[in-house]
Amino acid sequence: MVEHTGLDIMCLNKYCHSSSSSSSSEQEKKIFTKLKLSLSGDYPKKNAEILSGQYGANLLLIGAALMLAIANHGPSVQEEHLLSFITCLMILQLIWMMWYILVRDRQKNTRTERDVHATTCWIRGGLTLLALLSLIMDAFRIGYYVGYQSCVSAVLGVYPVIHATHTIAQVHFLWFHIKDVIKSLETFERFGVIHAVFTNLLLWSNGVMSEAEHFLNNHMRRLSALGYGNHTIDHPEPSCNCTTSTCSMFSSTLSYLYPFNIEYHIFVSAMLFVMWKNIGRTIDHSSNRKRLTTKTQGLTLGPILGLLALASTIGILVVYITNVEQSLQTRQSAISMFYIYGIVILMFMCSASASGLLIYRADHVPLDTSKNPSRQLDTELLFGSSIGSWFMSWCSIVAVMATNISPPYRWTNLIYSLLIVLEKYVQNLFIIESLYRQQEDGVREDPELPPAPKIFSVTSSLAPPYDGIINQAYETPDRTCVTMENEQEESGQVYNCPRKPSEVPLPVGNKVVETLNVKRQILKNIAVFLIMSNISLWILPAFGCRPQYDNGLEQETFGFSIWTTVLNFAIPLNLFYRMHAVASLFEVFRRV
Repeated sequence: MVEHTGLDIMCLNKYCHSSSSSSSSEQEKKIFTKLKLSLSGDYPKKNAEILSGQYGANLLLIGAALMLAIANHGPSVQEEHLLSFITCLMILQLIWMMWYILVRDRQKNTRTERDVHATTCWIRGGLTLLALLSLIMDAFRIGYYVGYQSCVSAVLGVYPVIHATHTIAQVHFLWFHIKDVIKSLETFERFGVIHAVFTNLLLWSNGVMSEAEHFLNNHMRRLSALGYGNHTIDHPEPSCNCTTSTCSMFSSTLSYLYPFNIEYHIFVSAMLFVMWKNIGRTIDHSSNRKRLTTKTQGLTLGPILGLLALASTIGILVVYITNVEQSLQTRQSAISMFYIYGIVILMFMCSASASGLLIYRADHVPLDTSKNPSRQLDTELLFGSSIGSWFMSWCSIVAVMATNISPPYRWTNLIYSLLIVLEKYVQNLFIIESLYRQQEDGVREDPELPPAPKIFSVTSSLAPPYDGIINQAYETPDRTCVTMENEQEESGQVYNCPRKPSEVPLPVGNKVVETLNVKRQILKNIAVFLIMSNISLWILPAFGCRPQYDNGLEQETFGFSIWTTVLNFAIPLNLFYRMHAVASLFEVFRRV
């Protein structure tokens, strides 16, 4: 009896163990199946950003490898190879943009979400102006090719035609589709948008390389003319004669159009990058608002000082370019004049930015922490592009302290370099503080977005602004009738009761309003002055005023090749910083 019971218990434990093991195996199978389905379903969505980013980075690296090979001026890799590669990338982008526009045109009835922070009308207007100047540059390139078509590659003629077509189509895309938040075919669209981003980055890099080569050749030509050594200029000319009389004009004019083409492509790549970050994003409609038209009342001191800085900049540019190739004494005077001008304008810019920060610190307004890819990119680009000029400034400081020679501009170069570091530091803080502050009023929803439903609204133009609940059953001699807005008549009377002006004082004091208006006017003047000052500091290096090439201090300390490499890295970033600061400061002006 005992043994039988033991056998039963053993048998029961066996069956219990088998049933539990089978249930656990079934659960494991279900978990594995769910994990497999989730991975197979979410894999493209979660990894499309990484995959497309790697694709774009490799496109840029291929172009950079071709540029380095061309810089060596060897016979194996020519400029035609790089232009052929870029032309193929532009054609692919054109195909994608045409496909995207056609798909969106067929989906007219489907409402597309839009990010109002992605760009503004004035940014697109500025890019359109830069695009027009780029089209003029393409026309000059075509004219240059026509003059030398018998001895140059046909790629030099095809490239400007494709680039002009690419520019026109891209401007159309920026005006009508750059704010789109893509929610369909996300993986494919990510590759299309990132292809456009890195195509424009490659076009920017090609323009930077061409401009750097042009300035380097001019610098070596000046050094040879002044007797500082026999520097070879690597700039191969076509082997045949020009068939027209305008080839030299086309060639010389291209150098003045390079800065506009460079800024166009880098700004377009930034806007397309914001569009790439918005793919699949859920828009928060409570923060997806834009401001009303900005008022320009009270703008006096800022525009006056800005125009004065701009006029001085043009004068400094003309004097510098005409005197830097003269005798040694005249050349040193031109360089000293540049540094003195730079010290003055940088001191004013530091003071203006610091004043704006003090005004912000006095107001305890909370920061806006809502997700905004455009604002985040602005912040990162401000910091990233500052690194170039900071590096160049610290190299100049090291050179001034270590050199044995003492030209007239030695210590002014030191002060100028220190102020460059300080000015960008303070200006970045001012811009970021302005962009991240919560807007107090003057905000309306974007008309392209669906309106928010009105849940409850009660208004009365008759009733004075009493605090609390109004009891209509209680009447006073001064208030014989109280009615709601839906009871009002167009005649201005309600049940023969005339309207009476309210004698209750406003809850907001006039002193508070006046103080707020004064602060806003000061901030607007600061923003306008900084905008025009940054434009001035962009004009000088963009059109040939680059004393870092001509003062000789850094070149003696670091050597010609190392210092030239530093300048080729730092100056393009500095130019982009100034234009990006202008765009950010204009947004600050609109938000004040």
